[in-house]
This record gives sequence, C-alpha cells and structure tokens, in this order.
Amino acid sequence: MENETQNKGSKKKKITIILSIVGIIAISAISYFIHLASFVTTDNAQLDADIIPIKSSVSGYIQSIHFEDNQEVKKGDLLFTIDDTELKTKVAQAEAALENAKANLKSVRSNRKATYQNADAATLSTETIEQNSRAAKAKLRKAREDFKRAKNMFAAKAISQAELDNAEADLEVAQAQYDATVSQNKSSSSQSQGVKSLAQAQDAITSLSEALIKQKEAELLLAQTQLAYAQIKAPADGVVSRRSVEVGQYITVGQPLCSTIDNINLWISSNFKETQISKLKIGQRVDIKIDAYPDLKLTGKVASFIGATGAKFSLLPPDNSTGNFVKIVQRVPVKISINALPKAVRQKLFPGLSAFVSVNVK
Repeated sequence: MENETQNKGSKKKKITIILSIVGIIAISAISYFIHLASFVTTDNAQLDADIIPIKSSVSGYIQSIHFEDNQEVKKGDLLFTIDDTELKTKVAQAEAALENAKANLKSVRSNRKATYQNADAATLSTETIEQNSRAAKAKLRKAREDFKRAKNMFAAKAISQAELDNAEADLEVAQAQYDATVSQNKSSSSQSQGVKSLAQAQDAITSLSEALIKQKEAELLLAQTQLAYAQIKAPADGVVSRRSVEVGQYITVGQPLCSTIDNINLWISSNFKETQISKLKIGQRVDIKIDAYPDLKLTGKVASFIGATGAKFSLLPPDNSTGNFVKIVQRVPVKISINALPKAVRQKLFPGLSAFVSVNVK
C-alpha cells in the first residue's frame, strides 16, 4: 500500500513538472511570436558619425601643430599654423594696388569734372555766338532794306550821293559782321562737340577705373582669405586623429593633414532585409544595443531611408539581365538617430562599433 501511494505521488510530481515545462515553453513561444509581431530587429548595424578630412587650402611650411593625436577639440579650435610670410606680402601688395587704383579713380573723376565744366562753358559760348549771329543777321536784313530805300530815294534825287554811299557802307559792314559770326558759330560748334566727345571719353575712363577698383578689391579679398587659410581650425566638435604631417613639412593645396571625427552627432547605420521594410516608418522607437558594451541601453528612432538597396551603391552593382540570376534577399540601409547621450557615454562610443537594433513597429 505504501509503495502504491509513493508511486502515485511520484507520477503526480512528474506530471506537474512536465506541465510546468510545457507551460513555460508555451509562454515563451507566445512571447516570442508577440515580439516578432511587435518588433523588427537586425544585427546588421553599426555606429556611425561624420568623419571630416582636414585638408590644406594653401601651400607652405607647417609652422606649428596645436593638438595631440586623438585629442578632443571644439569647433573653431586652432589645429595647424602655416608659415604666412609670403601670404602677408601678397596682402600688402593687394592693399597697395587697391590704394593706387583709388587714387587713379580720384584723378580721373577730377579730370572728368573739369572736362564737363569745359563742355558746359563751350556750350554757353556757342549759344552766345548763335545769339550774336542772329543779331548780326537782323542788322544785315535792316542794312539791306535801308540800302534799297536809299537807292530808290537817290534815283528820285531825294538824297545825296554821300547818303547813298553811307547806306552801302553800312550794308557791307553788316554783311561782314554776319559772315564773321557765322564762322565763329561753326568754329564754336566744332569745339563744343570736341569737348563733349572728350567728356564722354572721360566717362568710359571713369567706368574702367571703377571696374579696376572692384578687381583690386577682389584680389585683396582673395589674398586675405588665403592668409586666413594659414590657420587651419577644427570644423566641428570631436576627436582629431590620423595626423599625417610634422612641423617644418612643406604641404600643398588639397593635401590631407588629419581627420576630425564628430562624436557629438552619432547615429546608427542599419541594414534591414527587404522583407522587413514594409513594417518600418519614420519616427518609430528603436532600442539599441552596442556589442562592445552589452549593459549599455540606448534608444533612438527611425530617421530616414537611403532610397535604394545597398547593392545599388556597390562598386559593381548586380546586373540580373546577364542570365546568371540568383535571387538574394536585399538589404535596405536605414538611418537611426540616437537620443541625447551624456558626455561620459559619448566618449566611450566610436564609429564602426557593431550594434543590434530593435524597432517597435506597433
């Protein structure tokens, strides 16, 4: 009897254990399927950031280096100083050329003003001569009429020969005065036109001088900009590394000097399968795990889709029209922004670290 009771108790215990295991498995399976329905995950992801190459914009010798390798810097911090003796000389030359052009413009404007004043005086003189010519013409007309009347009166023996001679003399004088004013008018008009042409030429010279000043200002600005390039500064907050030059080394335009890693604005570059993309939307919450720091929990959100599969950006994109087609699940790059990070956490993160992301699609 006791053995039977023990056997029954043992069977009940085994059944209870089996049912518990089955329950745990069922709960785990249900949780797994719920998770599958609520989350889209991938381990094809890595931490990313802007890596900005620092290059020289002028040629010259490195005078000093103001940072240590892998040092944190702020935007605008001085990194390199290039010997600027030659650049300062170019600035001084450009400044002198600009001052010379300004002085030349001042002289040209003075000449232009004087020329226009002469043109105005010549115009007034021409107008005066024209008035004198009209007056002489009127006198000539009157002298002709007086001579005709005197001639008729002399024929009628109403005046003497002396009076007729006087009328004829007055006519000749009036004719001579009129001819003289006509000649003066032609000469004055020609002179006035010449002075006006000279004034117009001065306008062209003035415009040329003004354009020359703009050119010299541009050359000065270029020289000053190149002088400013002699001091190479950090373009963003971050870490400066991969320095490739030393003090005293001659560098050329466009030569790489170092790189600045912007560790302030970090994000996750993830590659989801094409079968997962339909569930993803911009703004969805993302849980992020960094392989290097398993205990570090980060959050973010879906920021953007690249617009094409990763294969399309490869050096040799696949061409399915060649006949050797093998269907492969494509990956679509997705950018995931990371929520604000404390400085202590940010200093531990490096672009390129592997990550695991889980997107809440519900």
